[in-house]
Amino acid sequence: MHRSDIPLTQDLVMIGGGHAHALILRKWGMNPLLGARLTVINPGPTAPYTGMLPGHIAGHYSRETLEIDLVRLCRFAGARLILSHATQIDREQRLIHVDGRPPVAYDVASFDIGITATMDIPGFATFGVGAKPLDAYARHWRDFLSAVEQGDTAPEVAVIGGGVAGCELSLAMAHALRAKHIQPRVTLLHSGPSLSGLGNLARQRIEAKLRRADIDIYTGVRVTKVAADHVALHDGKKIPSRLTVGAAGAVPHSWLSQTDLPLSDGFIETTPDLSITDDPSVFAVGDCAAMPFAPRPKAGVFAVRAAPVLYHNLRAALTNGPRKPFKPQKGYLKLISLGEKSALAEKFGLALSGPMLWRWKDRIDRAFMKKLDDLPLPRPAALPDLVATGAREVLGSKPLCGGCGAKIGNTVLNDGLSLLQHPTDDTILSTPGDDAAVLRQPGGGFQVISTDHLRALIHDPAEMARIAAVHALGDIWAMGAQPQAALSSIILPHMSPALQSRTLGEITAAANDVFSRAGATIVGGHTTMGAEMTIGFTVTGTCTSSPISLSGAQAGDVLVLTRPIGSGVLMAAHMEGSARGADVAQVLAEMTQLQDRQAFHLRHAHAMTDVTGFGLAGHIAAICRASHLSAEILADAVPVYAGARALSERGVQSSLFQPNIENAPTLGRQDPLFHDPQTAGGLLAALPPADAEAALCNMAAEGKKAWIIGRMIDGEGAVTIL
Repeated sequence: MHRSDIPLTQDLVMIGGGHAHALILRKWGMNPLLGARLTVINPGPTAPYTGMLPGHIAGHYSRETLEIDLVRLCRFAGARLILSHATQIDREQRLIHVDGRPPVAYDVASFDIGITATMDIPGFATFGVGAKPLDAYARHWRDFLSAVEQGDTAPEVAVIGGGVAGCELSLAMAHALRAKHIQPRVTLLHSGPSLSGLGNLARQRIEAKLRRADIDIYTGVRVTKVAADHVALHDGKKIPSRLTVGAAGAVPHSWLSQTDLPLSDGFIETTPDLSITDDPSVFAVGDCAAMPFAPRPKAGVFAVRAAPVLYHNLRAALTNGPRKPFKPQKGYLKLISLGEKSALAEKFGLALSGPMLWRWKDRIDRAFMKKLDDLPLPRPAALPDLVATGAREVLGSKPLCGGCGAKIGNTVLNDGLSLLQHPTDDTILSTPGDDAAVLRQPGGGFQVISTDHLRALIHDPAEMARIAAVHALGDIWAMGAQPQAALSSIILPHMSPALQSRTLGEITAAANDVFSRAGATIVGGHTTMGAEMTIGFTVTGTCTSSPISLSGAQAGDVLVLTRPIGSGVLMAAHMEGSARGADVAQVLAEMTQLQDRQAFHLRHAHAMTDVTGFGLAGHIAAICRASHLSAEILADAVPVYAGARALSERGVQSSLFQPNIENAPTLGRQDPLFHDPQTAGGLLAALPPADAEAALCNMAAEGKKAWIIGRMIDGEGAVTIL
């Protein structure tokens, strides 16, 4: 993990979340290289484990069982995870180009992006799916199986490619359909004279198993076209197929051919230390790499065996140390799934099969996944035996949260603001404690000014900048103002000038994108270095009529919320390594989305605020107090982020949870998530029911979500959860 007293000086960028990189993340978390910043670029928050895919297709494993959680691994390793596709490498400038964001700079880079199984067959791109990438194929299979179960499509499958993968998947799909009491029609198509990738004895056993499973085998055939309901062969024969799977060999990712990387048949050519042939700062491993020094078939076992060597050599590249050669074994044990819980083992031409071998394979696969899933929880630094009274209690057993979870409690905040006098200048319309300052303009109209900063929730400066910018814009949108200008306030961790430049460039580009799309301009700011990354913005906005305040709600108004709650719990769990990566990725993606259109459709609200650090209950209570009303909230109508409810029920809480309860106690049902601090949370508006329904319809037409969660009633400020 990063220590604030050690400056960051080197960027290691790992492209792809393959098996070797996943193992390196675990090793890095156990023994990080101080001074190195680690980045992982991968399209999704998880990566499927190859060895368990046939078992998942057959129905033996859930989707979660075979998914490597890259979000948790990266958090454990102190790495940032960029969820996108790499599209190019500029080795002269040492940049990795990434879809949807500015390039990422590197000092050392490593590729572990796997392969594809796309096929250059007419119609395949439209009606077929490659067995790799595995996650895309698994999604197609789940959709197909569901459609077959519902009677929407026929159980007809064609697999192109008679290697080990094609045989395993044919058997797995046939077994899964039979387990649903559906008679499948599975056809295995192979261009060679016999099934490939197997010794004679193993091939005979596999062929016999395929026949017993009623799988039709065609060898020596060439597929000429893939259609929605069939596969056409060179002899004119049509094979019925509603799901056509390509499993014929390894195909490199096409974008690699557009780079200047040394390639062998499209694969990245490497040397014995796993760096590329003409650049010791770039490495490649796994199926995407070619090893002319030791040619081997594409198999996950080699990536796993290469991981310790790659880990050593990446650290050596970052420290100018000696490197080790990778010496892959010549022979390896193949364990091949046979559909049901049975497997075939082959090595040195010998072959055995049966349920016992499946149990052996299952133990091996589960042990591999357990290694990547059972990660030690972070422990706070040990305290000396003697500390001042109260220090242990304040620290507690959990680390301080990031984002709005690190805010000062409202009670303490109000105590501090009580020292301020109300403004005497009649152009200043707001008072201390309001969400934002409101100034009357000399020529008419109003200017709104608000400021926010966030302790980093994640390690990605660009993503954190987007979240901080959206968060800072919340008060402007909530007051019905049009964003105008922004000043940045940035604290960078201690790092070298080169990394300062890279990091500040990423932050500026990301923030500028958010503010420019919101109609505002970044006009300056202030930047320093400190113990940890903190990003904030002061934002101004303008409006021609009086800004929307907290005090205008009327009895009978309904409350509209534009985002789910639970981000504080998810981020707290993420910091301690217990949140599901897919849930974390979903909430982070939501946090970066602008809410300008939601604000537009709610512009006639009687009262509005944004739900942030003081939680949903706290912000409802603020409207109630200012409007001299009470509120009734329908607990079941309040949207909650996926995963947040389960974490809350396990007792996961944000640092600000207890102060939020004390600030805004509720009546009726008690739900901890109502007191969960939100970062870049939704807008909360009070408006008449008819106007609310119209606003929801208008938002839905634009693909925006919002929910009616309760109503304002006569009363003295109570918030009741029904």
